[in-house]
Amino acid sequence: MAARTKTAKDRPSYRCTECGWQAAKWLGRCPECQAWGTIDEYGAPAVRTTAPGRVTTSALPIGEVDGRQATARSTGVPELDRVLGGGLVPGAVVLVAGEPGVGKSTLLLDVAAKAASDEHRTLYITGEESASQVRLRADRIKAIDDHLFLAAETDLAAVLGHLDAVKPSLLIVDSVQTVASPEIDGAPGGMSQVREVAGALIRASKERGMATLLVGHVTKDGAIAGPRLLEHLVDVVLSFEGDRHARLRLVRGIKNRYGTTDEVGCFELHDEGITGLTDPSGLFLTRRAEPVPGTCLTVTLEGRRPLVAEVQALTVDTQIPTPRRTTSGLETSRVQMMLAVLEQRGRISAIGKRDIYTATVGGVKLTEPAADLAIALALASAASDSPLPKNLVAIGEVGLAGEVRRVTGVQRRLAEAHRLGFTHALVPSDPGKIPAGMKVLEVADIGDALRVLPRSRRREAPRDEEERR
Repeated sequence: MAARTKTAKDRPSYRCTECGWQAAKWLGRCPECQAWGTIDEYGAPAVRTTAPGRVTTSALPIGEVDGRQATARSTGVPELDRVLGGGLVPGAVVLVAGEPGVGKSTLLLDVAAKAASDEHRTLYITGEESASQVRLRADRIKAIDDHLFLAAETDLAAVLGHLDAVKPSLLIVDSVQTVASPEIDGAPGGMSQVREVAGALIRASKERGMATLLVGHVTKDGAIAGPRLLEHLVDVVLSFEGDRHARLRLVRGIKNRYGTTDEVGCFELHDEGITGLTDPSGLFLTRRAEPVPGTCLTVTLEGRRPLVAEVQALTVDTQIPTPRRTTSGLETSRVQMMLAVLEQRGRISAIGKRDIYTATVGGVKLTEPAADLAIALALASAASDSPLPKNLVAIGEVGLAGEVRRVTGVQRRLAEAHRLGFTHALVPSDPGKIPAGMKVLEVADIGDALRVLPRSRRREAPRDEEERR
């Protein structure tokens, strides 16, 4: 008797759970998304067609759609409202990600207490700590409210049961990787579990008109842990950034369906909790009676917010063949480029043979090219042991040819510097409108910028170069 030939319906096929790529045999790595261990076996789907069904809501002209249902409600934390675009929209799902210990749970517990009221209950679900541990933190940061409900759960069905019992207007889950569904195979935090838990919470949030804040873990590279699908499903993705050894914390919007992603919220983490900083520039400055060699001020843009920051440099004689290059808060590659420009275009030959240390004040990280001019001047000031003039800020990108290029938002940067009392500025050509009472010097190249250093103590250039000037 002849053996029956397997049809396409009988033969198993394989599909990537991450991107949906299909194959006829199992592979250890998906050729499409390059993910490992995501190829699962499944039956070949039968060809089906979907018949038209009953419409749940009639289509309306867009002008007749009621937009009041999407009105944002304040969280009680102005700095977080700034990043969210005014507050939390009913039914919105926000993913907050950050490194361990950066302050995510502290901030969200403060938001939970301030957002709770007679008409709006808040439910805080903790999966990483016990209820008593969260209560101790709430006592420390004074986040106690009669309309704030707390539960320690790791089962998805129990979380949904709490929603029926409390009927909150705001749900906080800390964190989404600790909650699991018994109906899905896999350990908590796995891709299938995170996808199922996030999908169930998003459906509940949309059906109830309940705002939801989900805490997400990050990998060692700083990316959000779990499937990329999680970031596509939620409405808002916030990144909580900051050095664990510094007080400054930044909340940056990566994705926002209800507002812009150009805003940044500034917070200060201390023993009593976390507070918003409406004027954070004071954290990044060192007030002195007299200027010190090796320091220069600049104005950086975090989103659309201008912040005055201080760059410090120190050069010392070295006893080793290869001089040290140490940076903190600055990109090492940018500092190396400024050293090369100063040596070749600025005619400062001795700087490359010394140990060089550069840093920022207050834990701020300067990554934009607008800080190039301040880095170069701080290095030149340290090498010549001559301080820059008092109340001076430097703004501009420095090219390898020594030219000082224009940067975005020069007027906003100058206005912030003028508000804080700075009277002089070095900027590229054509800075636009200048604040009244502020003296602005336009520089075309690094040579023009180095002229602000006192000539009596500045390392002199070669004689033929000086005579040509």
